[in-house]
Formats: sequence, C-alpha cells, structure tokens
Amino acid sequence: MRTRRSNWSLVGLLIVTTIPIFVKGQTNAGWAEWETLRPEGEEFSVTMPKNPSVEMSKLPYHKMELTTRLYLSSLPNGPVVAVASFSGIKSNPAQYTELERFNSYVDAFKGWFPEKATGKAGVAKMTLTGNKSFHGYDGRVYNVTIGTLNGVVNAYVTRKRFYAIVSLNTKKDEELQAKFISSFDLPDKPTAPPAAVAENQEQPPTSTEAKPNPTNTDEKKSDDAANKTKQGEDTADSGGPNANANAANGNQKKGPINGGILNGKAIYLPLPEIPPGDIGGIVMVQVLVDEQGGVVEARAVSGPPQFHAAAVNAARLARFTPTMLMGEPVKVTGQLRYNFTRSL
Repeated sequence: MRTRRSNWSLVGLLIVTTIPIFVKGQTNAGWAEWETLRPEGEEFSVTMPKNPSVEMSKLPYHKMELTTRLYLSSLPNGPVVAVASFSGIKSNPAQYTELERFNSYVDAFKGWFPEKATGKAGVAKMTLTGNKSFHGYDGRVYNVTIGTLNGVVNAYVTRKRFYAIVSLNTKKDEELQAKFISSFDLPDKPTAPPAAVAENQEQPPTSTEAKPNPTNTDEKKSDDAANKTKQGEDTADSGGPNANANAANGNQKKGPINGGILNGKAIYLPLPEIPPGDIGGIVMVQVLVDEQGGVVEARAVSGPPQFHAAAVNAARLARFTPTMLMGEPVKVTGQLRYNFTRSL
C-alpha cells in the first residue's frame, strides 16, 4: 500500500509540473501572447500584447479640453508599447494650419504621456527625425526619451484624431519596435470630390489683356473664394474705366511685414529641449507667422549647429496674436531668440 501511494504521488507531481505556464514578460520578445486590437470608436487597428490597459480621460490644454484614450502594455522595467489617441482640436484651416494642429497635439502629448508610461510626471524629450505620410495622412517620426526609457514615436493626424504609436525600452530592441510599430494601420484617407471644371480648363488665355476665366479661378480657390472673385469680375464688367484696376487692387495680397525680435510678442512660447552635454550659445530662428498667428516656416540662421533642431522644433509651436494692418490680418516675419544655458 505504501508503494502504491508513493507512485500515485509521483504521477500527480509529474502532471502538475508538465502544465505550460504563460507569464507576461517571460519570452524574449517581451510578452507571451499578442492580439489585434480594434477599439470601438477609433479609426486604427494594431497588434499588441494581450489584455492591454485602456484608459480614457480629459486633458486641459490651454483654453481647450482634449479627450485622451490610451492603450498601453508595459513591464515593470520596460519595455512599453502604447497607442495614444487624442481628439478635441478640430480641423479648421480658416483658423489654423494643419501643421499648427499637429504641433499642438504633439505638445500636449509630450507633457501627458511620461506619467502614463513610468508613473512619474515629466516631459518627454522628442526629436523629429523625419516626415512619414501614411495612407494619405500627414505623419512624423520622433526619437523619444522618458527617464531611462528610449525609443520612437510615430505620430499621425486624421480629420478626427491624433495618434501617437510609442515603443520604448531600456535598451535597443529593433525586433520589438518593428513588430509593434509596423502593425499599426489606418484606413485610406478619403479623397476629396473632384471640383466641377469646364472643357477648356487646360487652355488658359495667352493674352495678358484677356479677362480672367471664372472656371480657371474655381480650380485654384475654394468655393467661397471663387464666388468673391466672380462678384469682383461682374463689378469690373459693369463699372467704368477704372473698374478692372480697382478689382485688381482688391485681389492683391499684402506681403509679410517685418516684426524684428518676436519673443516678447508671443502668447505661447515653449522652451526648447536642451540636448545633453556641454551647453552654451544663442540660436536665432527666422520665422514666418501667418494671418492666424501660427508659425508656418522656421529655420535657424545663427548659433551653435548642435542646438538648431531643438530651437526650430520649439519655434514651430509658438503662437502669436494675429497682426492687423489697415483692418486686415497680415503675415509677419521676424526672429525668435533661444539662449541655451543649463542652471547649476
């Protein structure tokens, strides 16, 4: 009897020890099981470790309130993979450019995500490495550092959402990064309906004295602008000898005015990220501010080259009160001054 009991005990032990145990983080890839995620109400799909944490919240950003959604998988000491979804800044070219909208989302993400990834508040250090359009949508690629974690962020903006696809680790892990980042997918951007054009659209008038062709004007401008142009043409046709000249003067756009040093005129002027190493020097960035007060062009014109990228990235996020000239908003050129110093 004792022998039988011992044998049964041994069999039971063998059965227990041969059951496979799947524990998150025990495989070389970081997680044992992955799944395709297609969240309801979102536009994307992505493959990530099974059962990610999901969080939705509100984020105050300047005078706006953004809706944030986060889909995140992480291990105690890395890696971290996540998709952050932001909404709340509507696509409105009449008020701001798509570049300004993109930059505002990136600015909000930089201050919001570090605490979600590490549990500690901070600001992500993001360096732009290139542009990357995706299925017709504008996109950018950044190198990112958050504490001891390093990796990449691919960011895209659609008409409704901003998406940041994040892969972080304490050491370089190209296999994990490629597996996650490349799995992100969006549907193709809808194509705009073609504008109605006349049969002679490829035959512009060759004479400088010919009257403007309303159809050709429609091809270059929006419907509202085309209606205004047509009204101007009707007035010119029915007016006196100076009607054409008046119409031409009314359609002439004012060039940008020189604003000099613009630091003191900004209503929002974020500080640049200070690169590691020896710090010292002043970088001047030439900017072009559009009629809505957003920076549409920025380039470094002087200062230590190693600080140019950080200064230009910060300058693109600056905002100004629209400049008025004779009651109309105008573009402004000027410079932003960035002093790279580290406090002791």
